[in-house]
Amino acid sequence: MSDILIRNLDEDTIRRLKERARAKGASVNETIRELIVQAVKPDKAALVEEARRIRAMSPYSDIDSTVLIREDRDNDEPYR
Repeated sequence: MSDILIRNLDEDTIRRLKERARAKGASVNETIRELIVQAVKPDKAALVEEARRIRAMSPYSDIDSTVLIREDRDNDEPYR
């Protein structure tokens, strides 16, 4: 893990961070870490785009998987 040093925060911001941390029963460091993690999470549109990109890498198949699953379930062999 890396460390980040944030300089020149005004006193009001520091006070509000301390209040928020105290209200949650957490440290200021933990509170700031959670805020940063939340701020850089991808939004829903980015996640949908990533899912589309991954889906595009898989070729379309017209095989009905229910037939394969039924065949496997009906097979008497314990393992193949």
